[in-house]
Parts: sequence; structure tokens; C-alpha cells
Amino acid sequence: MHAPRQPVVSVANLSKTYASGFQALKSINLEIRHGEIFALLGPNGAGKTTLINIICGLVTPSEGTISVAGHDIITNYRAARSQIGLVPQELTTDAFETPWATVTFSRGLFGKPRNPDHVAKVLKDLSLWDKKDDKIMTLSGGMKRRVLIAKALSHEPRVLFLDEPTAGVDVELRKDMWQLVRALRASGVTIILTTHYIEEAEDMADRIAVINHGEIILLDEKAELMRKLGQKQLTLHLHEILDVIPNALAAHRLTLTPDRRGLVYSYDSQGERTGITRLLQDLNHAGIRFRDLETTERSLEDIFVDLVRQKR
Repeated sequence: MHAPRQPVVSVANLSKTYASGFQALKSINLEIRHGEIFALLGPNGAGKTTLINIICGLVTPSEGTISVAGHDIITNYRAARSQIGLVPQELTTDAFETPWATVTFSRGLFGKPRNPDHVAKVLKDLSLWDKKDDKIMTLSGGMKRRVLIAKALSHEPRVLFLDEPTAGVDVELRKDMWQLVRALRASGVTIILTTHYIEEAEDMADRIAVINHGEIILLDEKAELMRKLGQKQLTLHLHEILDVIPNALAAHRLTLTPDRRGLVYSYDSQGERTGITRLLQDLNHAGIRFRDLETTERSLEDIFVDLVRQKR
């Protein structure tokens, strides 16, 4: 038996209250494993960026402890920060510099020895090699975002934070970016991304945490999350328009489709009984006839919307 590996990022009892009295984070506990893609999912203003900024040492926590690769982010800031690459949301780059110069400079900031081969590899991996000597101000928004990623990778970090990496990015670049993220993970880098694009988390992540109003309301393996919460929906297409659902069917918690030509029944696909047989019997008794039925599985988006609604 191998001893379990230490988490690469460990957050314990973390809270953040600003001087205004606003509590941005409430007792966050989180362990992120080596080599995983971890998605922090939540609506805007939920606390995602605050959490990342605290782990990266840019914002001071009100209470709690954080360590990165075994280094405490407060008492051993330089060692912890050297393990981290951060790609912020905002496109902040020196407009008059070139990608080559800015990535080389970023590497030097972390006290790393010059390594033109590493800088060249990063620029090539990010399809920036052809632009390496162009002024950043002349690049497209997508290229500028790639420069930010290159800067974050300049000092060979073990943990890469991507804060809303594909906000405002075209579909083509988004695909490229995910290929890159998978390649980085394959090379041993742990990736933590924040997003409010649910399909991004669904597509990319190994584990997902849902954050809302500064609290983590759910944390699970993606596959397990989909399984646990994966209710299916049965839609019955009716022969005639139905104005109201009869009281005799109230126990089934049905909803009418907007055109009133369908009834939607949600059930747990993992449960012992789906309740469909009973539903069909009750429909028959109520004299409601249907011409077709179809089942669909809920997406992570449905689950997320429900969770955030419940926890308000």
C-alpha cells in the first residue's frame, strides 16, 4: 500500500471579511490533489476570485491556513508563491513589450536562472512563437490571453490557477486552451480553474466544487456528482392541450411544458423505483392520453441551477 500523497494545495478554515464588513468567504476547507484538474464553479460574485487570490498570496485571509506544496502561504510566502502560476481574468500585460521579453522577465521575477529553451517551448506550446517579437499591443485578445498563460508558466510552477480562462474567448481558442490544459496536466501540473461556464467544468474537470455566497456548498468527483444528482426527466407528449394538472396527479410533482402539450416528470435514475408505472396508471385513471414519451438526463447545468437556488 502506498501512503496517500500530500495534497498539493491545502486550505483549512479559511474566512475573509473585508473592512466594510462584507464576508467574501466563510470557513472554506479544501484539499487539491497532485495532477488533477479542479473546477471551482459558481455564479459571479460567489467568492471564486477572492479564494484564488488568497491562495496565491495576493489577498490576506481573515482567518485560516493555506499551504501550497507543503509551504505556508503566509509564513513561507516566497517558497509557496514560486510553486504557483496565476492567469488572472483581466488582460493586464505591458503593451509595449514583446511576448519573448515579458515571459523572460516573468521568469526572472521568480529568481529562476535564464532558460531560453524553456521560454521558447512555452511560446511554441501556446502558438505564440510567430508573434514572439511583436509588441503585445498589436496582438488579438486571444493572443494576449495566451501571453498571460505563458507568463504564468515561465517559472515552471507545479500549480496553475486559471481564473475564468475562457471568458470572452472565441470557440476556437477555447478548444486550443483545453488541449493545452490537458497537456499541462499530463506533464504533472495541477490545474485549478474558476468558471461559470458549466460545460467547461463538465468537459474538463476531475473534481468540481460549487461555491455560492462565499461557501462551498458541494464538492465531489465529477462522475460521482453527475451520478448522484443525475435525475432523469420523462416528458409525456399529450394528445390534447392541458390547462391545469389535475389534483389526482399532485403526488407526482409534474410540470407542464410551456406549450401545455406535455407533462414533465423528474425521477432518480439511481433509485429503487422510478415511480413511472404508478404515474402511467394514474394518468390513465385521470383520462389523460399521451402519444409519445421521451426521457432525458439532467445536465450539470440543471443541477447547478437547482443547488444555487436551494442554498439562497
